[in-house]
Amino acid sequence: MGGLQPWHWVIVIAVFVLLFGAKKLPDAARSLGKSMRIFKSEIKEMQADGKTEPKPETPGPATPIASERVDVADPAPAAEPSSDKRPA
Repeated sequence: MGGLQPWHWVIVIAVFVLLFGAKKLPDAARSLGKSMRIFKSEIKEMQADGKTEPKPETPGPATPIASERVDVADPAPAAEPSSDKRPA
């Protein structure tokens, strides 16, 4: 009762055929297989790159960079609103 029985699989397959149609299932299976092959080849490539990866070069001592400091004179005072009142 805990696992899937063969008749469960029959129902699942029947639902897939009804949902996707018999024409689309081979294309879906083909694209799934192609995706799995691509995924496996990428995993193998990543593992090969990880094993043959050269040691990174250690950088030399860092040279300090002189900062460009600009002294700013007192900023101009903000313009005050004029006291001229216009009649409404």
